[in-house]
Amino acid sequence: DKSVQVKFSSPVTVEEDDESKGKSVDLSSVKIRKNFNETAFFYPFLQTNEEGDVIISFTAPEALTKWKFMGFAHTRYLKYGFTEKEIVTQKDLMLMPNAPRFFREGDKIIFSAKISNISTNDLSGTANLILFDATTMKPIDSLFKNLNTAKSFEAKKGQSAALNWELNVPQGIQAVTYRIVAKAGNFSDGEEMTIPVLPNRMLVTESLPLPVRGKQTKDFLFANLLNSKSSATLVNHKLTLEYTSNPAWYAVQALPYLMEYPYECAEQVFSRYYANSIASVIANSNPKIMAVFDSWKKFTPDAFLSNLQKNQELKSVILEETPWVLDAKDENKSKQNIALLFDLNKMSDELERAMKKLQQMQTAGGAWPWFAGMPDDRYVTQHIVTGMGHLKRLGIKDISENKNTTLMTKKAIEYLDNCIKNDYDNILKYTKKEDLNKNHLSSIQIQYLYARSYFIYDYEIVKKNKDAFDYFKNQAKKYWLDNNKYLQGMLALAFNRMNDKNFANDILKSLKEKLIYSEEMGAYWKDINAGYYWHQAPIETQALMIEAFDEIANDAKTVEELKIWLLKQKQTQNWKTTKATVEACYALLLRGTDFLADDILVKINLGNIEVDPNKIDDVKVEAGTGYFKTSWSGNNINPEMGKIKISKTTDGIAWGALYWQYFEQLDKIKTQETNLKIQKKLFIERNTPTGPVIEPISETNKLKVGDKIIVRIEIRSDRDMEYVHLKDMRASGTEPINVLSQYKYQGGLGYYESTKDASTNFFISYLPKGTYVFEYSLKVTHNGDFSNGITTIQCMYAPEFTSHSEGVRITVE
Repeated sequence: DKSVQVKFSSPVTVEEDDESKGKSVDLSSVKIRKNFNETAFFYPFLQTNEEGDVIISFTAPEALTKWKFMGFAHTRYLKYGFTEKEIVTQKDLMLMPNAPRFFREGDKIIFSAKISNISTNDLSGTANLILFDATTMKPIDSLFKNLNTAKSFEAKKGQSAALNWELNVPQGIQAVTYRIVAKAGNFSDGEEMTIPVLPNRMLVTESLPLPVRGKQTKDFLFANLLNSKSSATLVNHKLTLEYTSNPAWYAVQALPYLMEYPYECAEQVFSRYYANSIASVIANSNPKIMAVFDSWKKFTPDAFLSNLQKNQELKSVILEETPWVLDAKDENKSKQNIALLFDLNKMSDELERAMKKLQQMQTAGGAWPWFAGMPDDRYVTQHIVTGMGHLKRLGIKDISENKNTTLMTKKAIEYLDNCIKNDYDNILKYTKKEDLNKNHLSSIQIQYLYARSYFIYDYEIVKKNKDAFDYFKNQAKKYWLDNNKYLQGMLALAFNRMNDKNFANDILKSLKEKLIYSEEMGAYWKDINAGYYWHQAPIETQALMIEAFDEIANDAKTVEELKIWLLKQKQTQNWKTTKATVEACYALLLRGTDFLADDILVKINLGNIEVDPNKIDDVKVEAGTGYFKTSWSGNNINPEMGKIKISKTTDGIAWGALYWQYFEQLDKIKTQETNLKIQKKLFIERNTPTGPVIEPISETNKLKVGDKIIVRIEIRSDRDMEYVHLKDMRASGTEPINVLSQYKYQGGLGYYESTKDASTNFFISYLPKGTYVFEYSLKVTHNGDFSNGITTIQCMYAPEFTSHSEGVRITVE
């Protein structure tokens, strides 16, 4: 037998907005359903009656739906039995809203709901839709033009009635909570849920680094900000000034980005593990640093952030589609976000979670794929092994003392050793004997030598793989000049660790001869340009060079000059990719975190505004570091602030940047192309006597609810590319038909398709030169006028190679 107890919320009195024109209805007794968990969790508590039947009583979530109850019982002698029942949670009067996954600013949408009557009588009554700002819970019906909030209905017994509210989504609301209630006589029902509101605009970020050397005054011009008056559609979002004398703080601020990155590939799961491990080092390295974090924790939490933490699904949607809404509105709250990362309990929990995820993703052979379900990825595996080596060098004991980490690393190294043997065997098999001494060295073998060198004395190269290792080691010594600087730096570090220090120094000498020195940029190489492959990444190259000049030559002066260039590349919140952030954090922390010295602040003027952080509310300058950040929002930003003057009165280097963020409307964005070309088209699929056909959406061929949309995305690439991310935004009034994320293969191209609430993402590990077409289906769920957003494609490890489609709108009648 079974007994289901459905508990409802306490009564809620619904107050209409002052400007509402709906009827005044007493709905104070209506109980609102708020718990929509997909699983009915309960602790086992069994009771038996006089006949020996077992009664199971539990509280079901408040969704009105059908549930599957499955039971398994056994005796002490392992006799067992199964039971499976269907349980329905329902009411005589049921209110079922058809809410979208999200709203988008500027859209018009028909919010629909169904009233189902399963009682024995005809029912007539009133339904009411009230909208609230999710951050303050203040009514905002007038903003959505929901003026007629109350609707009357009649539902005959055994039938349903439809209700509609026309909404216009305004700007400036980040999330909306709808409360919809219905009452007919003694029957009533209500539902309350929160929906994120995404902007119909794109955040554009521009930055101006502000480096200054000791005892000098420099003037800077932010040209685009100075000329911003000429744009009629540009809307200022935030102007942020950030300044510090301690490079470690740039790494500190980048770590939360690694923790919040939303995709679940192996490289980024490892980035979370890496970020937490480094956070532990920073937190324990100096009492002054830990004291700063402890003080940050005392600030009052941001109201909107706390709401997000209560609703993880809402947080995920907003984080992926509008990451800027998590930026704090004042300096105190921004610091608290970083302080949360450095909570010792949180670090321990996140570290363990990332560790388990990495263990689950590692295949039986010891490799990691890019995404779960993809083939073994040798490059990603070598990247993770290298990261483990970084953590080992930073003195993180978990790498050598944790049994799980040690086992993962050992298995991965065994896999990589076997891969290098396979490379060698293939060369022996397909190469003439007299050609064996020719150049057979590629970037993947150089990356292997570098990754392996961190553990060269920890894990012995077994006899069967020794010849292969020695062969590629000799190849590297012979052909190192044929490779770019990133790979040369890897070889220098690898040979230095293998006790061939003379050869390592020869490589370093060659690299140093080609260095360019600049007062503003520091030290860099002119010919390090971004490319399409992992070893053509400027940030990672510079970070590796810092490691090389530090470890091999102990050249502190060159290391500091190289760091200046690295910091110049930092954009707003993070470096361009998770991988670049990982490498940059490591490079900046190589010489430790204990250099809290000069605390005399530089003098800064933005136009006619003198910026003194000691006189700005909610801005605190950290003792010892000199780090502070302040910002101006919206109308407080004026073009004259693009004239900047920096004065430093003490020795040493200070650096910082001015970040300008503004919005441009999605609908006004035009197609932008690079070496990648992208085109997006929408079609309606119609069923005909000869089978389904697709027709372009047009003024004469309009959409209606229930139609099936075919999204066709065409990509053209004029050269091979690696690790490409394609993101297609979706209209609010549509739903994806395929909701399962999985690895697919079509048209000669393998990719991972990931469906999110507001977009569909495609991850392509290797995109050969050519033309490719992606298609997927959507179902139209709401009437209205919607922005369909844009489609973007980007090389994740060379993000300057990016393109996007034009913004379009769709109308559903």
